[in-house]
Amino acid sequence: MTTTSPPDPLGALQELLRLPTVATADPAGTDPAPFEEAHRLLRERFPLVHARGEVETVAPHGLLVRIPADPASPTADADPVVLMAHLDIVPVGDESLWTHPPLAGEVVDGTIWGRGTLDDKGQLVAAITAVELLLAERPGPARDVWLSFGSTEEVMGDGAPAAVRRLRELGVTPWFVLDEGGAVADDAFPGVTQPLGVLGVSEKGLLSVIVTASGRGGHASTPAKGGPVARLSAALGRLERRPFPAHLSPAAIEMLRRLAPYLPRALRPLAARAERAAPALARVMTAAGPEAAALARTTVAVTTLAASPAINVIPTSARAGLNLRIAVGESTGSALRRIQRVVGRDLDVEVIQSQEPSPLSPTDDPAFALLERTVTDVFPEAVPVPYVMYAATDSRHFTEICPRVYRFAPFRMSTEQRQSIHSYDEHLHVADLHDGVRWYRALLDGLDDGLVGIADGDGLGVTDAADGPAPA
Repeated sequence: MTTTSPPDPLGALQELLRLPTVATADPAGTDPAPFEEAHRLLRERFPLVHARGEVETVAPHGLLVRIPADPASPTADADPVVLMAHLDIVPVGDESLWTHPPLAGEVVDGTIWGRGTLDDKGQLVAAITAVELLLAERPGPARDVWLSFGSTEEVMGDGAPAAVRRLRELGVTPWFVLDEGGAVADDAFPGVTQPLGVLGVSEKGLLSVIVTASGRGGHASTPAKGGPVARLSAALGRLERRPFPAHLSPAAIEMLRRLAPYLPRALRPLAARAERAAPALARVMTAAGPEAAALARTTVAVTTLAASPAINVIPTSARAGLNLRIAVGESTGSALRRIQRVVGRDLDVEVIQSQEPSPLSPTDDPAFALLERTVTDVFPEAVPVPYVMYAATDSRHFTEICPRVYRFAPFRMSTEQRQSIHSYDEHLHVADLHDGVRWYRALLDGLDDGLVGIADGDGLGVTDAADGPAPA
């Protein structure tokens, strides 16, 4: 095939990390220059993708690229796959907290440091490198592959909805969509020492509210009982003492069932029959630490507080910002009613932002089986399991056009690395970047199986699944 210099994923990532591609909630406030430079860099670093792909810019600064299938492939006309990532990053924060400069792309002792290594420029580079490598060897993938690289993920902007609208205009109905989310994670579940390949099959919903207590203000020398601060404090205390009920979603039940052989011995019988033992397991998870508890219930975090502008003034109002992550099986409406009931009628609750939990993607499906198999092939030490993401990603918008939306970053991530996302000292081991490229390449090669994704009728109109692969 075409002779070009082999792609250099590390060099490409270093260059991308040096670009301050920070998006703002108001697109007019976003500097377009770093995004335009990123586009130029990608054109230069990945010439085959841009020569053979159909490249569109998606407002404000995203990219949508169709990589046409090899015409000789038996699945050339099958439904395509969409590989997602995003160019935008959150601000670096206090640079003095970083061990290495956050926008330098430094490589030290086999590790690359900088804002965006994990979220999400590393994943973008791994995906596009794998496509470039494939195009250097053959005319195209086994079916169309779309690359959707967003520019407003961190601010929940219109980039991903715009990409979905464009795909709908083109009549594209993906077989599956893959975005950031899970990882090959150490210490991902209490009591499990085995690394887990956590594959996101849904996202918790989001509800942000402002709770306000109002009353008569005045001078601090003559305080009255039951002022705004006292009433707000009491309400927040009630929220702490009365958490949302615990329950397990179908994804959590399936995760526990698969984890059963790796759990502490006392929990294995319960996990093996997780569906019947769900109430008991939910109680165990709420006591096993914040990450496990978040899998079992809607969570409430008090994130902002505001009251008096001066230390000697009793305020006329006191306000608290609450961020709720809504469990699958609940809704923003039911969560809001509970918050209103717990804080009491004399406090005002104003909704600032809301997003329902995303639909559950299937785990008994050839698409999920392909992802699992690819995890096992490239990361044999990891146990692939489904899970529900706590955070929100651009992929939730793609559920409008596809029932199989999954979240996985093909990198090994320690607890320390996961905690560095949106914090300081974000970093990725160079070897793990190359393994991420290998994972995406294996995924693309897995599309060559003529039965994968069409045994259940997807794309080619095949309805007889008798000879198809068994569900995972």
